[in-house]
Amino acid sequence: MLHPPIGPPVVLPAPSVEVRALAAVQRAARGPALVRVARGMSLFGEHAAGWLAIGTIGALADHPRRRQWLTATLTVVIAHGASVGVKRVVRRPRPDHPHVQVLAGTPSGLSFPSAHATSTTAAAILFGALLRRPLVALLVPPMALSRLVLGVHYPSDVLAGSALGAAVVAAVRRIGRKATG
Repeated sequence: MLHPPIGPPVVLPAPSVEVRALAAVQRAARGPALVRVARGMSLFGEHAAGWLAIGTIGALADHPRRRQWLTATLTVVIAHGASVGVKRVVRRPRPDHPHVQVLAGTPSGLSFPSAHATSTTAAAILFGALLRRPLVALLVPPMALSRLVLGVHYPSDVLAGSALGAAVVAAVRRIGRKATG
């Protein structure tokens, strides 16, 4: 025989706008195939490793522009490092609400900004320029969405990460132009 719980009922806090948005994305994007793809993207973007591999391949394959590929890859590293630094200052915890399913592990409990979105944006801008292909619209939204599907970031985390990636690229380009006169 089951007995009712003792004590007052547990009242959950009302979900924030971001939790509601995150939960809505997860409801709309559920399905094992999509989660598998999101997990694959997560693995690819972890510590910007996939982008570093692509940049290295570009540097090895494109001898005339090796220096540009190496500079672009170093800039992706700088962008990733900037996002980790901001995370440690802001210290926003990752989503933790009953309406959100966390479907992947993360190296830290810090959420803001999304390092995956930061490095993907930097790589898409820089590698897209080297390949003469507009990669931002092709690469950034799926990576950002994957972080929401997995429940490891709030929407503002991925937006801020993308903005940070673009800002780092702009800053490095500006410094490069000043250095070369």
